Amino acid sequence: MVEDLSPTMRDYLAEIYRLSDRNSEADQYFVSTSMLADLLDVSAPAVNRMVTRLKELGLLEHEPYRGIRLTDAGSREALKELRRHRIAEVFLVNVMGFEWHEVHEEADSMGRALSDALADRMAEMAGSPTHCPHGEPIPDADGNIRIPEDFLLADAESGRVRITRVLTREADRLEYMAALGLTPGTELEVLHVAPFHGPMQLRVGSEYRIIGYNLAELIRVQAVK
Repeated sequence: MVEDLSPTMRDYLAEIYRLSDRNSEADQYFVSTSMLADLLDVSAPAVNRMVTRLKELGLLEHEPYRGIRLTDAGSREALKELRRHRIAEVFLVNVMGFEWHEVHEEADSMGRALSDALADRMAEMAGSPTHCPHGEPIPDADGNIRIPEDFLLADAESGRVRITRVLTREADRLEYMAALGLTPGTELEVLHVAPFHGPMQLRVGSEYRIIGYNLAELIRVQAVK
C-alpha cells in the first residue's frame, strides 16, 4: 500500500524525481540506477533492491538500457515528499534565519518527520511560499506542481535572462553562486558564449562575471523580453 511507504522509499522517489527533472530533455524522464546510487551514496545492489520493491508497488517503470522512471502514482508520492522538503527549506531560511546553502540536509531530516498539518502550518509561518529558496516550485497538498518553462543557462544565447532556479544543493557551489549574485529572480545579460562548452561572460547589474560551463549547467533561466 502506498500509505505504508517507509521514509527511505519516499526519499528514493523524491530523488528519482529530482534526477528525472534534470534529465527530462535528454531521455523522457528516464534516469540510470548508477546516477541514483551516486546521488544517495549507496551501493548498486541496495538501489536495485529498492527499485524492485518500488516497481512491485506500481511506483516505478524499469526499461533495460534506459533506466527507471516514475509512474503517475510514483510522481504524486514524490511530489508530496518534495512539498514537505521544500516547505522545510523555506521555513529554515525565512523563519529561522539559515542561509540557502545550509538547509538541504536539515530539511531532509525535518521533512521525514513532518505531518501534512505541520507542513501546512510551517508554510503559513514562512509566508505561504510558492518556491523554495533555490527557486524550485512547491507542489500543492495534492501533489500538483507547475513547472516553469525555463532552460539551462548553459544553452542561452546572447541577451537578457532571469534566473528561475538552481539545480545543485552542494553548499560550496551555492555559496559561490550567491557571491556572484546568481540567485533566483536575478536578471542578467549574457554577453558572450565561448564555443565548445567554453566560459560565458555575463553582466549582473553593473558588474561583469565569467563562469564556466559546469556552473551554467546548474542554473535555469527564462528569457526576458
